[in-house]
Amino acid sequence: MTEIGTDGQETSFWRRGWRWKTEPHGEAADVGLLLLRVVTGLLMMTRHGWGKLTSFGERAAIWADPIGVGSELSLALAIFAEFFCSALVVVGLATRGAAIPVVCTMLVAAGIVHWDDPFGKKEFPLLFLTPFLTLVCTGAGRYSIDGWLQNRRNKDSHE
Repeated sequence: MTEIGTDGQETSFWRRGWRWKTEPHGEAADVGLLLLRVVTGLLMMTRHGWGKLTSFGERAAIWADPIGVGSELSLALAIFAEFFCSALVVVGLATRGAAIPVVCTMLVAAGIVHWDDPFGKKEFPLLFLTPFLTLVCTGAGRYSIDGWLQNRRNKDSHE
């Protein structure tokens, strides 16, 4: 199976497949960003944010106050980041902005709350920090509400 590429050269099915897998930009990158957003965001929402949200009343008085704003507000900020901002990341709406509070929360967790703890306690915040920081840098990709809105803006500006 062959077809003519954009350079006028014949390309094979395998070459096109390889290019799809190794191309730094394009559909493969957008699929990767979709997977990164959905999996990481859902894990953050369900494994961290949801538990805090549903037990706010019991946890508010005893929650740590690592940044000096009070334990209740510290917990509310963690819930905002871990549940609500993660939900925005999952659907890809305002992704770069929504990922910033999660990045800040993970930095506080790893760098302040668990600073004196063994590395195993810092590992989860650092593991969550990495994909959310990546999304701050890259954005949501084509397969997101952000991507749909961008595509729509581009179409409107060409009319």
